[in-house]
Amino acid sequence: MGNIHTVGPDRALFVTGGCGTSSRSVVVGNWAWAWWFVSDVQTLSLRILTLGPVCENVETSQGVPLTVTGVAQVKIMKEEKFLDLAAEQFLGRSEEDIRDAIDQTLEGHLRAILGTLTVEQVYQDRDTFAKAVRETAGPDVAKMGIEILSFTIKDVYDKVEYLESLGKAQTSLVKRDADIGVAQASRDAGIRQAECQKAAMDVKFSTDSKIENNNRGFKLQQATFDTEVNSAKAEAQMAYQLQAAKIQQKIRTEEIQVEVVERRKQIEIEEQEIVRKEKELIATVKLPAEAEAFQVQTVAEGQRAKVLASARGESDKIKLIGAAEARAVEAVGRAEAEQMRMKAAAYAQYGDAAVLSLVLEALPQIAAEVAAPLSRTGEIVLIGGSDKMSQEVTKLIGTLPPAVQALTGVDISRVLERLPGARLIETA
Repeated sequence: MGNIHTVGPDRALFVTGGCGTSSRSVVVGNWAWAWWFVSDVQTLSLRILTLGPVCENVETSQGVPLTVTGVAQVKIMKEEKFLDLAAEQFLGRSEEDIRDAIDQTLEGHLRAILGTLTVEQVYQDRDTFAKAVRETAGPDVAKMGIEILSFTIKDVYDKVEYLESLGKAQTSLVKRDADIGVAQASRDAGIRQAECQKAAMDVKFSTDSKIENNNRGFKLQQATFDTEVNSAKAEAQMAYQLQAAKIQQKIRTEEIQVEVVERRKQIEIEEQEIVRKEKELIATVKLPAEAEAFQVQTVAEGQRAKVLASARGESDKIKLIGAAEARAVEAVGRAEAEQMRMKAAAYAQYGDAAVLSLVLEALPQIAAEVAAPLSRTGEIVLIGGSDKMSQEVTKLIGTLPPAVQALTGVDISRVLERLPGARLIETA
């Protein structure tokens, strides 16, 4: 019995030994069968390993000690022969042991190459130095099944300040050359600038002359074109206006014809409308008016007959009432005349005493009528003293007989003179 073992594409599976026979199989990114107790199963990583080889105080060809650090990317190759070499060298060892073995190999080759180069070659041409290390160390690490993917120089420095001095001298030379170059460049630039300005002015003058000539020719040509264009526009405008006038005249003629037709139609419509209005007036005004007139005439005749009948009745009534009132007035007059006649006979029989009795009976009534306005008087003031008041009262009493005579027709003074023992006193 056994187990199935699998590995990913970043590892290699080595199975050795078998049941009854000796076998060996290598699998990358696949599976393999292994028997219990008799098969040996081991794996080897195919991932990239990053190494940092360091060579301290290694003398160059000039005897200057340098310290160089590099960065290397290596991995185990997947070809079968290289896998066999890697398995032979590293199978069963840890990744740290593999790193250490490769790192020491790279450092040895790095030291050997440093001894053949100058400081300037190492410092200034690092790519060439790294390429030499790859080409020299590549065959040796390939014997271990390792491939160098990349190798670069990370840092180069020394403890005797050789590189710093070299840099200072180089910096001074560079500065000197730079200053000289700047001065020469400034001089050449000034000369060149003056030449360029002169050439530019020449070119500008020539160009301006050509531009002015071209502008003059352009303006002349443009004026000619404008004249032709304006003439053509004027002709086109006149032709357009003439054509527009003709079209407008035709349109107006058509409009007049349309208006004539519309007017004729309108006249026909108005004539028909007049006929319709006449019929409508006959139907809505004349016939109802005739009917209304007939009705009014009929009602008027009936009203007239009614008024005449009523007037005849009222006339007869007034005549009867007038006759009755006349007879009543005649009877009242006869009665009053008889009464007056009887009073006159009585007055003639009784004489003046009867007349005086009637007058005296009427005096209170006359006094009441005379005093009625005075009853509404709050106060009467007589100016002149007691004598004056007596005179006024006497005068008031003296005006009484004429008032009675005016009201009754009886002269009280004459009646009083006829009384036995009575006399009239004249007042001043």
